[in-house]
Amino acid sequence: KNLDNEGRVITLEYKEFYLVHVYTPNSGQVLQRLEYRVKEWDPAFWKHVEKLKVKKPVVVCGDLNCARYEIDIHNPKGNLRSSGFTIEERDSFNKYIEKLNLIDTFRILHPDEKDHYTYWSYRFQSRKKNNGWRIDYFLISSSIEKNLKKSIIHKNMEGSDHVPIELNLSF
Repeated sequence: KNLDNEGRVITLEYKEFYLVHVYTPNSGQVLQRLEYRVKEWDPAFWKHVEKLKVKKPVVVCGDLNCARYEIDIHNPKGNLRSSGFTIEERDSFNKYIEKLNLIDTFRILHPDEKDHYTYWSYRFQSRKKNNGWRIDYFLISSSIEKNLKKSIIHKNMEGSDHVPIELNLSF
């Protein structure tokens, strides 16, 4: 079944790795797409990544629409049933990261960095108050962790509800 009828995945092949850019479906304000997200989308998307990973390392990047840990969201207790921070989404996301032996490049280099978000709602002056979420990632195969030089969030750039993230690898 082709789940990418929304144009959400771009895969590029480089000499050293595959680059997979993704815009993961949001589960919706009333979580109407939560079941689709964790039972259909996640398994199909991560199966694609797994097939690539058999051939060479992968770099997965984009808006994965999930804040992994409490440190990655401004109000974890108040957002437990919010799209992008449900237990179901986090469990699914983390299960595949672990299963595929991927590394969250920002968190591995900045394990205790708080208030480093990649997204803020346009509502409630969220950006001004830094009430954000870290939902954009660079994930890499553990086999290329030695090539990881830098992973940063350009949190001061403006112009969108998301900010750019940067990854530097050296081969």
